[in-house]
Amino acid sequence: MDLDLSHPSIEDLRRTAQQRIPRFAFEYLDSATGRELGMKINRDALDAIGFMPAILCGRTKANLNRSLMGQDYHLPFGIAPVGMSGLMWAGAERVLAKAAVRANIPFCLSSVAVASPEDVAPFIGNNGWFQHYPVNSAELRQKMLLRIKAAGFHTLVITVDVPEESRRERQRRANLTVPPKADLRTLAEMAKCPAWCLAHLREGIMPRMRFFDDYVPSRGRESFTHAGALIRGVPDWKYLRELRAEWDGKLVVKGVLRPEDARRLVSEGADCIWVSNHSGRQFEAGPAVIDQLPKIRESVGPDMPLIYDSGVSWGLDVMRALAMGADFVMLGRAFQYAVAAFGQKGVDHLIHIVKADITANMSQLGVESFDALADCLLDRG
Repeated sequence: MDLDLSHPSIEDLRRTAQQRIPRFAFEYLDSATGRELGMKINRDALDAIGFMPAILCGRTKANLNRSLMGQDYHLPFGIAPVGMSGLMWAGAERVLAKAAVRANIPFCLSSVAVASPEDVAPFIGNNGWFQHYPVNSAELRQKMLLRIKAAGFHTLVITVDVPEESRRERQRRANLTVPPKADLRTLAEMAKCPAWCLAHLREGIMPRMRFFDDYVPSRGRESFTHAGALIRGVPDWKYLRELRAEWDGKLVVKGVLRPEDARRLVSEGADCIWVSNHSGRQFEAGPAVIDQLPKIRESVGPDMPLIYDSGVSWGLDVMRALAMGADFVMLGRAFQYAVAAFGQKGVDHLIHIVKADITANMSQLGVESFDALADCLLDRG
């Protein structure tokens, strides 16, 4: 099968992933909170950003390399952390880490992934980031940080926009639990996806939050309460300062929308700010992330590294974010659709899709550098 003909877009990969994995897994991945207005707001705002094409520029050769926090990458985008990635497809975290090394892009492992840091460590090369959710014990946090560092992850991403679990209605209707329940409804959904089941049988474990599970005894725990919920802490400025003091690598703060928060993060020692609304999975009534990005850039100045995510569905969206002030862009759901649809082949194909779209669109603008994109923006006033 030539995926460039059968699956030329991320939406094609999404549709195939939906067919290959159980409903409870797809709804977890694909849903947002409330009426999912947060996703729509992000999408509408991205679509409103246009560029002025150019003509007679000759053959352009776009430079897709990007430097971030002192490390050079071959592309301006990377793999964002997605919880329970191994639920989408068995071994997904390893597949994604290997693909990141091949393409020389960042790979960020979620602390609520199915794979543990040690499972993924042999495959991350120098491209491994680790996403951290605040925990309710300083001693526990310190143990986790030592373990993450020992596994070879050099960049820590603290997610600060999840003070509580959100009510994702689609996910609730799908009856998702961690690990999945062995009830008739769940088993019937699994039976419709034999390839997914066989992949998990070969993996030999039920999908669960292995990293967090290591710190919470399973005995006596209610079936509906996962380990992450039991050890979750609430992020605040004191927690961030303590984390900064304990982690000697690069520290990225994810989930920032307010310029005043971004300014304070600079003074608190953050190495990079990740502008995001969790792709609408936490709160649906906020602003479009892309509209906040230039405000945050103006607030922190030109030298503070900024990452963008939320709603990225094409290479053109990557260009939009770079033009609006981002240094780098991360994709979450898209990589999960790809690995669920075709495993390693799907992930490599996704990288190809996004890269090819960026290259083609930069040619239409007649530019070879990402630094020139802002000058091509259409007036939005």
